Amino acid sequence: MANSSDMSGRPKEGAYKTEARFTLAEAPGLRVRQLSLAAGQCVPWHYHSEITDTFFCMKGPMCVKTLDPDTEFVLEAGETVAVPAGRSHFAAGVDLQACQFIIVQGVGTYDYVPVEK
Repeated sequence: MANSSDMSGRPKEGAYKTEARFTLAEAPGLRVRQLSLAAGQCVPWHYHSEITDTFFCMKGPMCVKTLDPDTEFVLEAGETVAVPAGRSHFAAGVDLQACQFIIVQGVGTYDYVPVEK
């Protein structure tokens, strides 16, 4: 991986490893991506200042964890959960097994703010 941080020194979105990552659609203030996580991979703890992340599980089960409040959502294929702007969250397959999901990110300016957990 070339440069894994932006001008602020924070890790860039995408600085974590995934099995596959595709942008399906993108417009100002909105992005739709498909991510595949291999066993042991995760989307690390982070939050977004403006956008909501809506997860749609394609292959699971997968879990989406949030802080404040501390919650764990377990999604099977076809199930969704939305994480509002400002809420720290983490995503992975249950027990760090493989999973695949679509994520709709919007509406607003995209950022990726890592959180130490």
